[in-house]
Amino acid sequence: MAEAILAIPGDLATPTGGYAYDRRVLELLGSYGIAARALQLPGSFPSPSAADLDETVRRLAATPADATLVIDGLAFGAMPTTHLDRVGRRIVALVHHPLCLEAGLTPERAAILRRLETEALSRASDVIVTSPAMARLLASDFGVAAERIKVAEPGTDPAQRATGTGTPLQLLAVGAVSARKGYDILVEALAPLGDLDWRLTIAGATDRAPEAVAELKSAITRHRLGDKITLAGTVVSATLERFYASADLFLMPSLFEGYGMVLAEAMARGLPIVCTTGGAAAETVPDAAAIKVAPGDVEALGRALVIAMSDRKVRARLADAAWEAGRRLPTWNETARRIAAVILEIPA
Repeated sequence: MAEAILAIPGDLATPTGGYAYDRRVLELLGSYGIAARALQLPGSFPSPSAADLDETVRRLAATPADATLVIDGLAFGAMPTTHLDRVGRRIVALVHHPLCLEAGLTPERAAILRRLETEALSRASDVIVTSPAMARLLASDFGVAAERIKVAEPGTDPAQRATGTGTPLQLLAVGAVSARKGYDILVEALAPLGDLDWRLTIAGATDRAPEAVAELKSAITRHRLGDKITLAGTVVSATLERFYASADLFLMPSLFEGYGMVLAEAMARGLPIVCTTGGAAAETVPDAAAIKVAPGDVEALGRALVIAMSDRKVRARLADAAWEAGRRLPTWNETARRIAAVILEIPA
């Protein structure tokens, strides 16, 4: 049986889309003839110390010589080639989205990460990405040969259609609070709509980007929206299901997404969507299922929110299209099958 080691920085149980992707793939690779296990790397990535880089090489080089190393992009993109060359194993990179495109980086830090990731990607035998948009981006901006890139979109579990609430209108956004997620922009867009009857729940970790959380809380306070916006933090699956079921409108103001797993989850439940077009998000959701605006455009987002929040017929039309699109989403078995083909070096 072929063996694969999925190398992941920090805690595999971390509640983000990227880690959820890794967990589901690990669970399913055995069905495709691959003995797969996780290898924990230092949690300091993407800003590892020299000691953490050396420890990472030690852990990777201690794996079986014939195993394929699938290294999560959160670590891989920050590893100098001098360290990757010491590993001595076949390496497959799993890129959720380029590190240099994370919001809030200084230009100098973004340039360093772009150089590191470009150089690291040249050392991977294959590169797995989570969307066709990311495949095109790595080919055009990071010099990765198209034939080395394989797309394995995240799977989506079947779900019951959301019933909604209606009064007050329940708005839902899901994802860890960070600068890239654009929640501060969402608050600015909602601020002029304070007289309307709505409530927003943001479900996602609040311990990963303290500055972004502080800025978000400050914006909520400044606009006196504390009685309308709830930061729910990390929630258990049953609570998240309840949030989805009672939502009337799903919002995603992200500046950039490598795929947008929460958009797929919203479509699987037939929720009308207002979202940005950052990264792959523009393609993840069909135009008929969402009102889409450019990332970072507060005024455009505000106009989209007014349309979706004030017109029940618009929401119904978007919801029907989302429900239909949700029926066509890839399954996690399909995701694992595509990754297994890369590990086993089966031609696409």
